Amino acid sequence: MAEKKKQFAVIGLGRFGGSVCKELYRMGHQVLAIDNNDTKVNEFASHSTHAVIANATDEKSLQSLGIRNFEYVIVAIGDDIQSSILTTLVLKEMEVENVWVKAQNVYHHKVLDKIGADRIIHPEQDMGIRIAQHIVSEKIVDYIELSDEYSIVELLGTRKIHNSTLIDLDVRAKFGCTILAIKRGEDINVSPMPDDTIYEKDILIVIGHKADLKRFEEEGM
Repeated sequence: MAEKKKQFAVIGLGRFGGSVCKELYRMGHQVLAIDNNDTKVNEFASHSTHAVIANATDEKSLQSLGIRNFEYVIVAIGDDIQSSILTTLVLKEMEVENVWVKAQNVYHHKVLDKIGADRIIHPEQDMGIRIAQHIVSEKIVDYIELSDEYSIVELLGTRKIHNSTLIDLDVRAKFGCTILAIKRGEDINVSPMPDDTIYEKDILIVIGHKADLKRFEEEGM
């Protein structure tokens, strides 16, 4: 069954917002690109479904764009923290269901949290964590922090676990982690079965407590 296409609005077409906009559009989703800079809007006309010049802090402007119809609105306004906060506030007052906001710092984060942002993103910090995790371990392909305690990691299968089944590894009992999927080249096995075999160079997508994941990486792999 084909993946359901979603509707996104991206407000702020700087480096972060622009990359989000381009990737969502490349994936085939409907993307409304919004910025108050006409040069940026012109630049993204070919990387979005619609690109418009608008002041996102103005409720009437957002209403005229039908912003409430979008499943997700990403507020990626750059250095203007006041505009970011006002835009988020307007969107939540308009009852937009999912408002994701880029935060500049911890104080910005606190205000966004108080006014009801559904998810707060720290691109530089998040990327920094992922690069640090990747650089200290050749086994870690990617790393997503879910909370202070839990993460999802992509671990590269080693010779040690080559030709083992999930039953053989018994990861949940031994380490308290769960293997969500196995990637092999372009193929991905979601919810693998206990007797599925893992080979060297397979990528294991594993969720768990950070300490348990670290133990599995060091002892189980």
